Amino acid sequence: MTDQSSKEREILMVMRKVLAGIIKDTTPEHREMKHPLSDRTISEIRDCLGLISARERELADAAGASVEKPYYVDEKPAADVVSISSLSRKKKPGAEDS
Repeated sequence: MTDQSSKEREILMVMRKVLAGIIKDTTPEHREMKHPLSDRTISEIRDCLGLISARERELADAAGASVEKPYYVDEKPAADVVSISSLSRKKKPGAEDS
């Protein structure tokens, strides 16, 4: 990863965190309350977060990084862990130990 792309990733991360903080700070506690941001502003924030996410993905692909995806603790993993001891070869009947 180049110094420039590293800096760009850092900028994107900070921008994403700032926008998420704005959303968190301005979201009303109850659904009955009116949101202080206009619908247009909310839509534009969503667009910005989408662009940030897409660029972060492009940078990760260019760097050869694997896609990091959040997961739930109770979610079944994509791969099963197999102990090495369970992989030992089974002896054929009549074969002698060497």
